[in-house]
Amino acid sequence: MSLYHDNATNHQVTNDPVIGIDAIREMFTAEFATADMTAIVENIFEDGQWAILEWKDPLGLRGCGFFHVVNGKILFQRGYWDKLSFLKQHNLPIESL
Repeated sequence: MSLYHDNATNHQVTNDPVIGIDAIREMFTAEFATADMTAIVENIFEDGQWAILEWKDPLGLRGCGFFHVVNGKILFQRGYWDKLSFLKQHNLPIESL
């Protein structure tokens, strides 16, 4: 959590944005308790205050995250990944729309 600004936003596009370091901590705590989430780094790109991380997991799911880093801490993060495939791979309930 020390990588985030106090008022950071984490928006995994399959979910609503989470704002503030305490809310981000709660999100990570809940999600990592639900399933084994392992991200293997494939590529990292950096351009000034922006970074992109491409990742895969051991089951073959792939995704990427965009990070706006200001003064050495993440101010904004947006992640793209296939939530339906993730839920199926981990035998988790599929949310209805």
